[in-house]
Amino acid sequence: MVSLKQIYTVTGLVIGIFILGLVGFTSWYTVDESEQAVILTFGKAETTVTEPGLKFKMPWPIQSVEKLSKETFSLQFGYEEVDGEIVSENIEDTKMITGDENIVIADMVVQWKIVDPIKFLFYSDKPEDILYDATSASLRSIIGSSKIDEALTDGRAEIEANVRELLTNLIDRYDIGISILAVKLQDVELPNEEVRAAFTNVTDARETMNTKINEANKYHNQKIREAEGQKDAIISRAEGEKAARIEEARGGVAVFNKLYEEYEKNPEITRERLIIETLEQVLPNAEIYIMNDDGDTLKYFPIRSLENTVTNVEQSTTEGSDENE
Repeated sequence: MVSLKQIYTVTGLVIGIFILGLVGFTSWYTVDESEQAVILTFGKAETTVTEPGLKFKMPWPIQSVEKLSKETFSLQFGYEEVDGEIVSENIEDTKMITGDENIVIADMVVQWKIVDPIKFLFYSDKPEDILYDATSASLRSIIGSSKIDEALTDGRAEIEANVRELLTNLIDRYDIGISILAVKLQDVELPNEEVRAAFTNVTDARETMNTKINEANKYHNQKIREAEGQKDAIISRAEGEKAARIEEARGGVAVFNKLYEEYEKNPEITRERLIIETLEQVLPNAEIYIMNDDGDTLKYFPIRSLENTVTNVEQSTTEGSDENE
């Protein structure tokens, strides 16, 4: 028969092996590159471990480990997407009123990550639900202060920036260990086809108006450039003419000064010369005769007639020589 001592010995060995195994298996843990861990001592959060590797801790139940991801999470507000396909939509969450009292359907994606694991685990019961509700409140607040044109067309970037700022402030106030990385509107649509068609017509008309305005501005700028070019050409010609006239005036002054010097030397001769040159300029085809009237007899010397006679004689002599040959 087995004695009581043997039973105690076997039981002690089993318990010892179990304790050693428990200590051996629960005193070590690993942290991956994409993970962060929180060390709990008797259920109380003590430290946060972010460095990867093999780590040591007190055995269970003295200490335990809670691991969380360091990667970026995506909150899909208003819909659920799996493998690139939308599997469900929540219209009631995404239907909201704009500042000019129009209804739109807006859904978005929020990129976030855990920056304080202790706060994420113990400062709130469901931090992801808090993030979802804060996203809804932020988006509705910004859409409610924006016009429908801004939400549907070129104001989306500003709406995204405002939603991110407001959502970040809310999450910081809630202090749940989450950081907002990015906010992106996925779709902003009108509630039904008739409203969409009417808005499309308005948008097309606005685009046509903008196109016409751009064409008018282009024509306006072209005409301004042409007018400026003509203005510059006129100014350039005027400056050239101004310079030419100044030089011409300077030349006239120089000629006048030379004539004045000659006039001071021989007034009579210079005066007669000027009169003759002026007559030649005013009457270029007229014959000019120089006469000397001393009061008794008019002396006239027909220079032009003599020149014509000499010319006729020379021509007759030349023709006679040609005939003899």
